[in-house]
Amino acid sequence: MSEIIVSDYDPAWPDWFEAACDRIWPAIKDVARRIEHVGSTAVPGLAAKPIIDMDIVVESEAELQPVIARLESIGYHWRGDLGIAGREAFDPGPGDRLPPHHLYLVVENNKAHVDHWLLGDVLRCDPEARERYGAVKRHSAALAHDDIDIYLAGKAAFIAGLLQTARAERSMPAETYFVAEGPEAGR
Repeated sequence: MSEIIVSDYDPAWPDWFEAACDRIWPAIKDVARRIEHVGSTAVPGLAAKPIIDMDIVVESEAELQPVIARLESIGYHWRGDLGIAGREAFDPGPGDRLPPHHLYLVVENNKAHVDHWLLGDVLRCDPEARERYGAVKRHSAALAHDDIDIYLAGKAAFIAGLLQTARAERSMPAETYFVAEGPEAGR
């Protein structure tokens, strides 16, 4: 396990995203619609793990396999959905020299895609939610003792609450979100 570090927002993170896009986009540009910077590093002022989250967005499920094959051809390893339906995950290959990043593949406007942009939108527009989420992340990292599953479980309820509220405020259908249970969850 590696240390979980949550740091203050770094204005270099958008440049990290662009560097990764410059490497990935040429391989998929005729199949994918775009690559989006998602997650905490895409929200100015939000504390985050210094790892860029990226969504490759395709129009339909028909484009998933071609994009997976092209990403594998440039060294990415497909990891499946990692328990989140509608979001395919990839690891960069060994020796990758890009800034640290998580790469995902989503169909435009599926639940996983909507959740990514909706959470970012809420956090960009609500300074109080942004501050609270940063504090939750730092607290979860301190409790996790380098266990990423504990770190993620510690954030789950907060994220679920933000997404449920955001959906209600936008008259979007309600969704069910995973909220971890157990001694470390929500602490």
